[in-house]
Amino acid sequence: MKKIVNDTNQVVTEMLEGFMEAYGQAYEKLPDVNGIVLKDRKEKVAVVIGGGSGHEPMFFGFVGEGLADGVAVGNVFAAPTPNTVYEVAKAVNSGKGVLFVYGNYAGDVLNFNMGAELCEMDGIPTKTVLVCDDVASAPRDRADDRRGIAGDVFVFKIAGAAANKGLSLEEVARITEKARDNTRSIGVALTPGSIPDTGKPTFTLADDEIEFGMGIHGEPGVQRTKLMKADELTDVMMKELLQDLPFARGDEVCVLINGLGSTTLMEMFIVNRRVAQILRELGIKVHDSDVNSYCTTQEMGGLSITLMRLDEELKEYYDAPAYSPFYIKKG
Repeated sequence: MKKIVNDTNQVVTEMLEGFMEAYGQAYEKLPDVNGIVLKDRKEKVAVVIGGGSGHEPMFFGFVGEGLADGVAVGNVFAAPTPNTVYEVAKAVNSGKGVLFVYGNYAGDVLNFNMGAELCEMDGIPTKTVLVCDDVASAPRDRADDRRGIAGDVFVFKIAGAAANKGLSLEEVARITEKARDNTRSIGVALTPGSIPDTGKPTFTLADDEIEFGMGIHGEPGVQRTKLMKADELTDVMMKELLQDLPFARGDEVCVLINGLGSTTLMEMFIVNRRVAQILRELGIKVHDSDVNSYCTTQEMGGLSITLMRLDEELKEYYDAPAYSPFYIKKG
């Protein structure tokens, strides 16, 4: 697959250089590690996010006012190093502690935990919230084994707002966990993405096939079927989501339709239309909808649907203003 790159070994370095050329007035690139932090930070609990590259604008796109304070960036589809995690946390710590929030992947868990241990040795208190919203990646009785996908967006948003309010590390972690526990996602792939280093597809699908539950690194899904019409596809995805929490009549939710890289807004809005119809029929109120490509897999075709169930506390933090170049919430 064609890529506009120079040296495939330098894509992350050069990507971050380009990001800083565009937005360096608001961000600082840490020396010697692939970490970016917000320049204008408050004296509060610091929120640090991170993960592998290749999912842009996830993860650096969610560092900003009312969002995360810093991000540890890994190589393509690879976890950031423990030292990167440590250096980012050390840079943003104001004495109130650091909350790590990231997707539930073995490499990320290992390296963030090692980074947290380095922080604790430095006297920096930390807590961690793992995002595990992908209902297709493990059954309900093993929900802790689930992967984190586009539900990151809602969980990061809540974490940043809670920290911005000046709450303690324990309270910010509790509210972030509540957001995580009320968030469910499911994705479907139509075409593969690729890794710049190889230029080859991460998996293969026939022209008339789709795969339910495909992971954002190309992990196998749970079912491969023939391509179907948008409403039928949405119905199948929503059935899986709605029964998992389960969502019920009278609930209030936020909706995210997330494109995986090459999916058009036209397709995503068609799906969002059907999602809204289903929720209306079930008596579930939509507090807010977002249709965008936030958590991508290079040029993968497909999308995910995310629902977050709200209560009054979560609604307060979701509605709080936030800004980054890639995510805006006016409040």
